[in-house]
Amino acid sequence: MAYFIPQKTLNRRSQRGKDTRRPIAISLFLTIIIIASGFSIAPAFAETNQSRALTILQEIDDLWRGESSHTVFTMRVQTQNYTRTLKLEGWSKGKDLTLVKILSPQKEKGTATLKSSNHIYTYLPRTDRTIRLTSGMMMGSWMGSHFTNDDLVKESRREDDYDIDISFEGQREGREIIEFTLIPKPDAAIVWGKVSLILRAKDHIPIAEIYYDEEMQIARTITFENIKMLANLPRPSVMRVIPADKPDEFTELIYHEIQLDIDINEDFFSLSRLKRR
Repeated sequence: MAYFIPQKTLNRRSQRGKDTRRPIAISLFLTIIIIASGFSIAPAFAETNQSRALTILQEIDDLWRGESSHTVFTMRVQTQNYTRTLKLEGWSKGKDLTLVKILSPQKEKGTATLKSSNHIYTYLPRTDRTIRLTSGMMMGSWMGSHFTNDDLVKESRREDDYDIDISFEGQREGREIIEFTLIPKPDAAIVWGKVSLILRAKDHIPIAEIYYDEEMQIARTITFENIKMLANLPRPSVMRVIPADKPDEFTELIYHEIQLDIDINEDFFSLSRLKRR
């Protein structure tokens, strides 16, 4: 699954020029060499930096993603008015097909969501109804969490939607980290002004992801914790999403099982399967 949180109502950017202010860190020694030699090596350095950034970001995108997947996870939601805990099972194939079903509690067992391309369907077993969500319902809460229905259809690789730079590399708060700054591409359907992604330098495991609105104010923070072996690799098993305007609230995903590149047909992601218990 992609990672999501409710978004402020923002106007999608119609036009945005490319940010030409992205800094490239060049040491004093390199600067002296550039001046003395009479030519610039900055373009080659920038290309290397960009290539490395893309390679690392592709690793992060692949942590929870394969050609197909099966997951079992718990979702905990805490708001000012209630606390909710659900156990769920999910399947995916590519970027366009996702099916998620509630396993417990019993009173909600069988409630399911199907994403097929840009369409989302919800099945309610109590009334035996299948609802196709309209555009006006997309910003509504998904299963009572801080995720929105719109979040479910916004799944893509970061390199497709963002210009990416390594903005900091070194020690911070006693840890060696790499920080990336992601700026939305001019034609990307992205509501964020920018995204900061912080990784552990030694193994590129994510620590935090910070989303800024178009006024460059923090809108939400995602933290990654409790590294454990999942799908034969060390991965964060707990992801917590905190909205900036409600810091005492959160939605937390706790992964128990992840299987990647499983054998599953597209026929599995059907309206009939949505209803099947």
